[in-house]
Amino acid sequence: MDYINITMEELNNIKENNNVIIIDVRSPLEYEENKLEKSINIPLYELKSVESKVKDKNATIIVYCSSGQRSKKAAERLKTMGYNEVYNLIDGINN
Repeated sequence: MDYINITMEELNNIKENNNVIIIDVRSPLEYEENKLEKSINIPLYELKSVESKVKDKNATIIVYCSSGQRSKKAAERLKTMGYNEVYNLIDGINN
């Protein structure tokens, strides 16, 4: 099963209905400048460390970046790592 692309509106609906983990895959500097509420920062280049922070492979995970390109890669990697419910914010935080 693949990850699911979502919009900001869909993200807000998912956040209201579920206990989700929101991962910002941008650099720490980008994260500090602007971030989604309750998100954690795991840069794309450090994504392999996600397993120490998100142990539940059935957790609802939403990934985002600036434009949706890095988060697309992150979603693909998370799926190959065995995470089952992965969402990608397609428009990114800047849109």
